[in-house]
Amino acid sequence: MLTNSHLSVLVHDQAKNYGDREALVYQDFGAKEWKSMSWNQMSAMVKQVSNALLNLGVHVQENVGIFSQNSVQYLCTDFGAWGIRAVTIPFYATSSEQQIQFMVNDARVRFLFVGEQDQYDKARRVFSLCPTLERIIVFDRLVRISTHDPNALYFDDFLKLGEGLPRQTEVETLQREASMDEIANILYTSGTTGDSKGVILTHGQFHAAFEANSKCVPVTEHDRVMNFLPYTHIFERGWAILAMACGATMIVNTHPQEVQQSMRETHPTCMSSVPRFWEKVYMGVQEKIEKSSALQRKVFRHALAVGRKHNLEYLSCGKRPPLSLHLEYEMINRTIFSLIRKELGLENAHFFPTAGAAVSAHVEEFVHSIGINMIVGYGLTESLATVSCDHLNEPFTVGSVGRPIEGISIRISEDGEVLLKGPTITRGYYNREDLTKAAFTDDGYFRTGDAGYLKGDELFLTERIKDLFKTSNGKYIAPQMIESKLLVDKYIDQIAVIADERKFVSALIIPVYPLLEEYARANGISFQTREELCADERIVRMMKERIDTLQQQLAHYEQVKRFTLLPHHLSMEKGELTNTLKIRRRVLNENYKAEIDKMYEE
Repeated sequence: MLTNSHLSVLVHDQAKNYGDREALVYQDFGAKEWKSMSWNQMSAMVKQVSNALLNLGVHVQENVGIFSQNSVQYLCTDFGAWGIRAVTIPFYATSSEQQIQFMVNDARVRFLFVGEQDQYDKARRVFSLCPTLERIIVFDRLVRISTHDPNALYFDDFLKLGEGLPRQTEVETLQREASMDEIANILYTSGTTGDSKGVILTHGQFHAAFEANSKCVPVTEHDRVMNFLPYTHIFERGWAILAMACGATMIVNTHPQEVQQSMRETHPTCMSSVPRFWEKVYMGVQEKIEKSSALQRKVFRHALAVGRKHNLEYLSCGKRPPLSLHLEYEMINRTIFSLIRKELGLENAHFFPTAGAAVSAHVEEFVHSIGINMIVGYGLTESLATVSCDHLNEPFTVGSVGRPIEGISIRISEDGEVLLKGPTITRGYYNREDLTKAAFTDDGYFRTGDAGYLKGDELFLTERIKDLFKTSNGKYIAPQMIESKLLVDKYIDQIAVIADERKFVSALIIPVYPLLEEYARANGISFQTREELCADERIVRMMKERIDTLQQQLAHYEQVKRFTLLPHHLSMEKGELTNTLKIRRRVLNENYKAEIDKMYEE
């Protein structure tokens, strides 16, 4: 049941509801053992954080920075700050020094909480460039604090400032005076254009979002929710707090690269993710099938066909499957599909919200076919995540991003842009009245920058308006659509489509190097370096055949005609990717100008 309290008291209200029941499952920094924290224990730590912050001199609606991977300390700092009505500003753990410096100075942050060594080192290097910054508080006790740094202290020592709850009466007075209009978070987006904007999110937005989302994705106190995306990501932030408000157990995954191992060890029932996670699951299963015997491949393909028919041709359309089909599916589900889910650690799978990019139809159909409820949705930081989503156990259409959540009004502009109004929409950007004004229509609708259309009550997205390319032949190209189609190939890790003002579509492709190396060895292709591997004509020919197969359904002018295999990954350090791993196309065009120009030579 949803406990939709003000965030300043949510954890304490849940402690009254659930007491010593498990609230968090987590690993200490640098450890492998999974530990448990009850609601009462979490409430006690949050109170201690609130008291310690008051003793440091933090004021109502003051901005407090958090620069860390997911952790118990991160969650307790968030809720502890809200407990005294301060504002938390989450920074991605991968943020650069320049980004940290900008955000700290823009928000006039005095106190910055950091996670591990990398975050501490970056914070210390920018300290002298941030006039307002007073203290760095370090979550991980294993971090080596410089002996020349009098401004840093460990989180354990920070907590001692709140030991015995010396300011608890004041804390509770502040909580009684809390308002839904107050700011809870400022989330700085590192957009594909490179412009960083602080999105204002109020307690009232969270309250409205939880009320609406709980009706579409009914997470319960019996669910075990894995945190995969960083808490800085609005999707994970909104989803995680909603799950806590419903009494679910949170599995705090500190290192996203270890998520599949964490899933097998902790057996979550729910997890929010981006499509790339499921693309990798899809490719992994497909690779195993390819290596199976002819009979095994035949059996699995039949099983997938049955799963698709049962779950997509009937259930997703709101129709009851014929008894014979249902019985066959149940047998396959208990045998073949259950083994796949067990391999993933999803024996008790409930549902899995997925958003953040376009979901390939191949991948969406596959996930539903094997009996996993993928809840595809759409949202932005400015809408506090969900705008629309599939509703659990209700009809949905593969390819759509679901139906609007309660309270959201969607309008499509004359040029096809999706416009939004409702109680979960931001009131604007921090310190940027110019951007705020430009982001809204005269009658108060928020401009998303996404193009789409409504079919019945379902929303379909077509492209990101700002990302549309126009070839020199006058044809419009939607690069993300093309990229999502090609990313399902097991040999493709990253891809960036090139087409703007060019006479045809080309692409920069980062292969899955271990698989490509394995293919080369199996086919007698010798190489000394990745550069040699990516340049080999036989490798390029093999990749071209696979790409041509995947893009058969694209219009001729949309198809990738030439491509370059890059011998290294795209990089956040070089500015080629945002913190959410979206491509910065302008930077890519600059960094790979020579490679791109070569593809267009006659």
